[in-house]
Amino acid sequence: MNKDISSGNNADRDLREQRKQVSKFVKLGKRIGYSLWLIAICLFFVLFFTDFDGPFVVVLLTCLISGCVVLLPSIVLSYAVRAAEREDRHT
Repeated sequence: MNKDISSGNNADRDLREQRKQVSKFVKLGKRIGYSLWLIAICLFFVLFFTDFDGPFVVVLLTCLISGCVVLLPSIVLSYAVRAAEREDRHT
């Protein structure tokens, strides 16, 4: 019976460590995603006042699309981590 209790504590500890690790990746993903969006916005205004020609258009689209791809799972996982932490506090 003590073995079940100690394994439950270890499982809780492992879940908290995994949640902390996911939270770190979420923060990194958000930083990268929002930074790519910032680069895309800056490039858009630079290209807006000049011509929309050249390789900067490709860089703009690449930053915008890759920012979306990185940011979407980061935002969803951040809500999941927050919900799990909130549920742990209520229990």
